[in-house]
Amino acid sequence: MAKKPAILFLCTGNSARSQMAEAFARYYGGDALILQSAGTHPVGVHPNAIWAMNEVGLDISHHTSDLLSSKNLEDFDYVVTLCGEAQESCPVLPPTTHQEHWPLPDPTKIRGNASQVMKGFRVIRYQIEHRVRDLLRRISG
Repeated sequence: MAKKPAILFLCTGNSARSQMAEAFARYYGGDALILQSAGTHPVGVHPNAIWAMNEVGLDISHHTSDLLSSKNLEDFDYVVTLCGEAQESCPVLPPTTHQEHWPLPDPTKIRGNASQVMKGFRVIRYQIEHRVRDLLRRISG
C-alpha cells in the first residue's frame, strides 16, 4: 500500500489561513491524505475563521491551534506556508519535503465594519480553497 501524502499548513498564529487550508484539504482529500496545521506563535482558532468556514459547510470549531515545534517535520511530504513570517521562521526542511509559499493577507488584520471584515474573510477563504484544490490535483497527479 502506498504511503499517504502528508501536508502541514503553516502560519504565524494558526488561527485562520492555515486552519481553513487544513479544512479544505480534509474536505477535498479525505482519507487519502495526512493533514495538519501549525503556527510559529499559535493564538487559537479565530471566531471569524470558524464562521467563514461554517458558511461553506465546514466546521473547524473543534480544531486546535498547534505550535510548530510540536510537529516532526520529517513526517511531512509538503509544508505550505501561508504568510511571510511563517516562511521566514520555517526551519530547514528535510530534502525530500516539498515547500510551497502562498503569500495571502491575514484576514484577522482586516479592519472595518462587520460586513467588510467578513467580506475579507470570504475573499481569503476562496483563494485558499482554490490553492488547496490546485495542490491536491498536483499531488494526485
